[in-house]
Amino acid sequence: MNLPVASRARPEPAVDTMTPSGRVRHFYQAYGLVIGSEVALPELEPTAPATPDLEIAVGPVDFPGAASQGAAAFRFEPMRQYLAWQAVGTFMISGANRIDVDPAPGIDDPLLAFPLLGPVMALALHQRGLLVLHASAIAVGGESVIFMGDKGAGKSTTAGAMIRAGHRLLADDVVALDLSDPGRPMILPGFPQLKLAADTAGAIRLEQADVRPQVHPQIDKAQHRLRAGFAAEAVPVSRLYMLERGERAAISPLTGGAALPAIIRFSYVTRFGRQALADDFAAAHLRQCARIAGRIGVSRLEVPAGLARIDEAVAAIEADLASGTR
Repeated sequence: MNLPVASRARPEPAVDTMTPSGRVRHFYQAYGLVIGSEVALPELEPTAPATPDLEIAVGPVDFPGAASQGAAAFRFEPMRQYLAWQAVGTFMISGANRIDVDPAPGIDDPLLAFPLLGPVMALALHQRGLLVLHASAIAVGGESVIFMGDKGAGKSTTAGAMIRAGHRLLADDVVALDLSDPGRPMILPGFPQLKLAADTAGAIRLEQADVRPQVHPQIDKAQHRLRAGFAAEAVPVSRLYMLERGERAAISPLTGGAALPAIIRFSYVTRFGRQALADDFAAAHLRQCARIAGRIGVSRLEVPAGLARIDEAVAAIEADLASGTR
């Protein structure tokens, strides 16, 4: 699938329009798409009005039985996927080009943006035929690195340290890979925001970032919107690292057949279980993961404990890329 890639040039100021529902329709670009949204998403890059590739609309969503399923409920059908959080709202993904949002009472746009730009967007991109990883991605010159790992492994921390070292963010949390050219898998640029815990932000000190206001007390990471240091063009995939804590910074390739299970494990759609891979999606998803495992592979990146030593991991990554070997 060949999706339009955002230009490196700074977008013209968006001219927002009013929808029949009385909400303002904003225009953004992310993941190579023009997005028309009735939810304000200042995290994204604005763009001039155009026919959207993805439409985000606000209105009633009929998700029968969602209230009886607890705080969170999901349902996956061939053409529609439903995600509901009692405290936030209900989201319906239709095909590959529309997301309907039904906010819970009293919920405003900043809180809606958290699931909308996380799991909801990830599933919408998955529906467009992209391989979506729960990861962070950084552009290093004409190359790129992807950081996968469990919660607390240091994905965003390592990405922040790479940005401080002069490299550029491609995506944080939701990393979308376009595999339409089998010989040249590409990372599509997301949007210029990095989520960092308070201690990490204090240690890394990204001077080119503005910290957005906290929208909920239970959200432990702050949103850092970059004024500079964002890669606005798609970049070929060069390295995939699975992060682990270690005594020293070290990189070692996963051997045998270990790369494929690692990619499957950190693909975003697997977070929702087998139900999210109905019909032909399971086989297609396996082929995508196998293609990346075979062409790029996965390496284990040991990140030293303690924020004071994070630059050791940055140096190891830069040396690994400079080596030119895989």
